[in-house]
Amino acid sequence: MVEPLGPADPLDAGIFAGGELEVTGRLVQASNATFLCELTTSDAVVHCVYKPVRGERPLWDFPDGTLAEREVAAYRISAAAGFDLVPATVLIDGPMGPGSLQSWIDVDDDADPVVDLVRSGRTPDGWFDVVDGVDAHERPVMVIHRDDPALRRMALFDVITNNADRKGIHILTDGAGRLWAVDHGLSFHAQHKLRTVLWGWAGEELTTDELAMVSTALESVDELDELITVAEAEAYADRCTRLLTEGIFPHHRGAWPAIPWPPL
Repeated sequence: MVEPLGPADPLDAGIFAGGELEVTGRLVQASNATFLCELTTSDAVVHCVYKPVRGERPLWDFPDGTLAEREVAAYRISAAAGFDLVPATVLIDGPMGPGSLQSWIDVDDDADPVVDLVRSGRTPDGWFDVVDGVDAHERPVMVIHRDDPALRRMALFDVITNNADRKGIHILTDGAGRLWAVDHGLSFHAQHKLRTVLWGWAGEELTTDELAMVSTALESVDELDELITVAEAEAYADRCTRLLTEGIFPHHRGAWPAIPWPPL
């Protein structure tokens, strides 16, 4: 009998080897076409997310038809450098053509939030203020995020990959309380594009372990071959080198907004 796998190890791309892919639903809230799928192998049914290239919405600042490769690039760097934040992601030629296929994460809907919106002046202990604003009733509010080791690792990963879209909704918590990073189609641009809600560690020194991950990420640049352009790979290497040289989490810079919208 074929049993649902779930997946058993969301980090292992080997779970996608062989089998038949069937589309079972669609995530209608996603900005690009995103489908829920089941991959049936001889041993199990693997739940996954399929994003066909043909369903990518054109963007003014990213080349058309490149988001799937960027999703895979993020997974490869996450795995190679030991961040272990991005679920297994591969390129496939699926039911609707080429695209990315990513391991599904069973989200704990009852988990405490790691990014939140609170009234200004009510930031709890163990949280960072990120940005001030006003709500629909013109009351002052603030976006905050938790001071959490996995979030800190995610913030460093986003600097390396130049993630332009780290919203709260792109951070998942599974049933074991583990944090996962998803939706990396807007990453690895050659120009500075970092937009994130995880600014709490800006200016803090990188730890020895964090510097080691950055060094491994730099050595893993070949993982990006044929997924992004030569210029983008060079910019990636430059970001890693700058982190190793300066040894701190960067502050936001440039004229573009540092926070994605909506932030949550």
